[in-house]
Amino acid sequence: MLGKGNKLYSILNNKCPRCHEGDFFKHKASFNVKKVTELHENCSHCKLKYMMEPSFFFGAMYVNYALAVALFVTVFIISKVFLNFDILTSFIAVIVVSLLLTPFTLRLSRIIWINLFVSYKKKEEIKQES
Repeated sequence: MLGKGNKLYSILNNKCPRCHEGDFFKHKASFNVKKVTELHENCSHCKLKYMMEPSFFFGAMYVNYALAVALFVTVFIISKVFLNFDILTSFIAVIVVSLLLTPFTLRLSRIIWINLFVSYKKKEEIKQES
């Protein structure tokens, strides 16, 4: 179900959206602000250029915004409805969770963004393009 050829495979494994082989990010997981969104320039396997045009990943801000809103609403509902926190405590929970998950959502938004524009291709198809 989540094998190569599926966009979710690329997103969940942080792999190149075209070949699903090369790593997308330089660092596996990092809370270092400078390293969290560092990308390889090209895929090590199929040589896809990740920064297709200048400022390509500015569009990922919209994806990150949607992820953040979904996260805020989910945390607020869980803290208010299921845990019966008061309103102030619920907002504090939203802030704490959002700060902790910011590196994750930044990375996720970039990999989702590039997967919107690049489709998976088999090895034979990539070789024919070269």
